[in-house]
Amino acid sequence: MLSKLGASLREAIKKFLGRPVADELAVKELIRDVQRALLLADVNVELVLKITQKIEERAFKEPVPSGFTRREVTLKALYESLVELLGGERQPDVLYPTNKPIVLMLVGVQGSGKTTTAAKLAWFYKRKGYRPGVVCADTFRPGAYDQLKQLVMRVGVPFYGEKTGDPVEIALRGVESLKSMGCNVIIIDTAGRHKSEVTLMEEMKQLSEAIRPDEVMLVIDATIGQQAKPQAEAFNSATKVGSIIVTKLDGAARGGGALSAVVATGARIKFVGVGEKIEELEVFEPSSFVGRLLGMGDLKSLAERVKEASLKEEQMKGLISGKFTLEDMINQLEGLKKLGPLRKVLEMIPGFGLSLPDEIADIAQEKLEKWTVIVKSMTAEELGHPEIINRSRMRRIARGSGVKVKEVRELLDTYEAMKRMMKTVLRRQRKGRLPLPFKI
Repeated sequence: MLSKLGASLREAIKKFLGRPVADELAVKELIRDVQRALLLADVNVELVLKITQKIEERAFKEPVPSGFTRREVTLKALYESLVELLGGERQPDVLYPTNKPIVLMLVGVQGSGKTTTAAKLAWFYKRKGYRPGVVCADTFRPGAYDQLKQLVMRVGVPFYGEKTGDPVEIALRGVESLKSMGCNVIIIDTAGRHKSEVTLMEEMKQLSEAIRPDEVMLVIDATIGQQAKPQAEAFNSATKVGSIIVTKLDGAARGGGALSAVVATGARIKFVGVGEKIEELEVFEPSSFVGRLLGMGDLKSLAERVKEASLKEEQMKGLISGKFTLEDMINQLEGLKKLGPLRKVLEMIPGFGLSLPDEIADIAQEKLEKWTVIVKSMTAEELGHPEIINRSRMRRIARGSGVKVKEVRELLDTYEAMKRMMKTVLRRQRKGRLPLPFKI
């Protein structure tokens, strides 16, 4: 999720937290770092200046409430200004009544990710308890029918499509077919060409008038940056756009530009695509998004994921508190794995985004299965006190689990790294120097 922008902003915050006092020099340095990060993410220059001027003004002029520090007031100003940049505190309405079928029509240029997004939406609504179905009305792009059908079959929901013919007639037949099958959320994937092509806009207009969808969703590729604004305006003039889905945010260096440009049109961003997998579609809530971007965590989303994965709250407590054994670490990482990609889940825990070394998330995701076997070859004493595991014990554990000694060492090194990381997070919490989306 905007990894470069997030990394730059988190580095700026870490520098600011490391300064002995939050004086004028420290605040100005933070603001310069934030400006640089936003400009590199392709956010409009005037917008960057306006946002950072507001942060500076609030950092120096806002009174400091009792029990808080100038440092926290500054971070609050940064957090709230970025939330405002991305649309404010408004929550998108992604759920629909179930007493009648809802038709969602996806529009967008070729390459924006519409086909994958159609399948992702089907997965999202199926998980929410709806009965989704997908229609392929794209007869322009070779392979569109086969690609979408393959993706939809993986989700396990009904599909309708025809490889050739009139897109309007196909869409109408598809909607009726899926309604007769009991689908209550019907997602229509349409063709895409360059936004300036009159034929594309005319086709979208005809489809919209014939189908009368409950909502038109515009799919925009985050890599186009500030060009997202004219693209959104062009589609909106052809058919009234109800909401926007921004895709490819996971690797988009210009994602900040795309998000801020879309918000500038007054449109609602409903979802963002944060990876290639079917489940990597998230409801776009600016406050949660900014919280993770800044390393402040997103406990609301984490709680929702825990509930969906049927995990017990107790499984998370040890990880967050830092009081855990080697066996606990494996059990908790196994539990976290159910919630999605490990790195993204860990970044939802407040403070971990600022302290999470790359090697922990990357190694843990890849090695977890092997580590589980290694742990089962340890004695109860070794599990409770890993510090007693010397070279001789490592050789015995490696033989018992069928791995190399270096892999046992890797597990122990990762465990120690996680302990150090958690101590850092807890120390910041105790000192009141852990930035959180707080209200003061």
